[in-house]
Amino acid sequence: MLVLISGGSIIKCVHLLIKHQQAGHHGWSVNAHLQSQTKVNTLLSCQMTLTNEDSKQIKDMSLLTHVLACLFGMGSWVTICGLWVELPLIVPQVPEGWYLPSYLSILTQVANVGPLFVTLMHRFRPGKLNETAVIYFIVCFGTLASVLLAFLWKETVIVQGVERSIYLLILTFFISTVDCTSSVTFLPFMMQLKAEYLTTYYVGEGLSGLVPAVVALIQGVGAMHCVNSSQNFNPNETISGSLDSANYLIPHYLPANFSAKAFFFFLAAMMFVCFVAFLLLNKLPVVARERSISLKYQGAIRMSDFVREKKNSEQKPMMKSPNVIKKFSGMYGKGIYSWAQIVYIFIILAWVNALTNSVLLSVQSYSCLPYGNRAYHWSATLASLANPLACFIAMFYAQRSLVLMGFLTAFGSVIGVYIMGMAVLSPCPLLVNHISGAILIVAAWTFFVLTLSYVKVIIAVILRDEGHSALVWCGAVVQLGSLLGAVIMFPLVNVYDFFSSGDPCNTRC
Repeated sequence: MLVLISGGSIIKCVHLLIKHQQAGHHGWSVNAHLQSQTKVNTLLSCQMTLTNEDSKQIKDMSLLTHVLACLFGMGSWVTICGLWVELPLIVPQVPEGWYLPSYLSILTQVANVGPLFVTLMHRFRPGKLNETAVIYFIVCFGTLASVLLAFLWKETVIVQGVERSIYLLILTFFISTVDCTSSVTFLPFMMQLKAEYLTTYYVGEGLSGLVPAVVALIQGVGAMHCVNSSQNFNPNETISGSLDSANYLIPHYLPANFSAKAFFFFLAAMMFVCFVAFLLLNKLPVVARERSISLKYQGAIRMSDFVREKKNSEQKPMMKSPNVIKKFSGMYGKGIYSWAQIVYIFIILAWVNALTNSVLLSVQSYSCLPYGNRAYHWSATLASLANPLACFIAMFYAQRSLVLMGFLTAFGSVIGVYIMGMAVLSPCPLLVNHISGAILIVAAWTFFVLTLSYVKVIIAVILRDEGHSALVWCGAVVQLGSLLGAVIMFPLVNVYDFFSSGDPCNTRC
């Protein structure tokens, strides 16, 4: 089937390279093969054949594969993102009340045992873990957990005389484990496809947060209006606030357009779509053909580059042979970076994910609620939209510049400082009673997520050039950064009460 696509040129080149490689005992025998100038020239001309004859085919992007990669990426975080946007509807109906978010935060971090296990397996038992089987398992398990959540989220159990939402907490741990583990399994799988599909995958990952948020807005989660506390309400209505004064305004939450049960079924359907997309990415002939060509092409280029380097070093015996890996420059080059640069990239990756996934997310309500409920919802929605928008921009303006990455990280961090400052000043931040204050906080959240999401895409593209192991560690560092951010913020928010929430109905500054 591959011969029909490319006229056999890729297969012949790869076959020749493998034949030369197998001549050695354990790999590429440089001394045995570089003595023959004819063989070297054949291998180098083989690379030229790949580059010239098959360039159009290698660069062709299948629309179907893009769609499947996007749908596959949408399943990465959809369940846990969906649960968080549904909390305003869940919290008034469970015994934990508003303590529930802090419990879920802890459970989400404990769920990092999933990616930790995968990372350790790659480190100490390389090649023993079947990533495809792991992905099938976690996607199916996530679908099942979402279905069970639809039926059991309101069920309670008496534990030591106290009513607890045990089923909700356990299932939250399960779906968190599924989503966290996707970081170290989905990305390495995407490396089997061309680099363009990795960006599309990130668009889908961004949509995994956007789509549940949009559905939640349609559902009416968080919709409320302020009423006088002296009014009489139906006992079934959800009311929070103080009734000490007849003139005191309290938030009255309107009924949702559909139930939390229906919302969790929607999340289960999203996970099932992710399963179907992954199945097709593995089984469809057109996708499998593209994946095979990509892998063989990458292997052929790596081997022929190695031969070219050895050939050049033998032609110039008086020159000192470098002991470090050569760094290739260029905007779209196959960048191989030094250890110092790799460490720098991973530090940026951990910092960016700590800010976006835990540090500022923990104080989003404190930074937005003083400006009103509408400002909070616009901030959450536009921030969710900014993630896939950054990936969409990267499809047309992809960069591997470490300088640009550092500049954007600094710019996004400055915006983060503003957001954190407004959270610290809650319930009376700057411009609290002005429309400009609400506009500024919405814009800050939007550009904060947009900028740092683009940084994530830059890092993913860079690490893809470094190989499979780099993408595995990429996912691990993402979770590590998120964990450290959560560990730092949890006591500040929940133990020391460092932040004070604004009252959407009774702000007095």
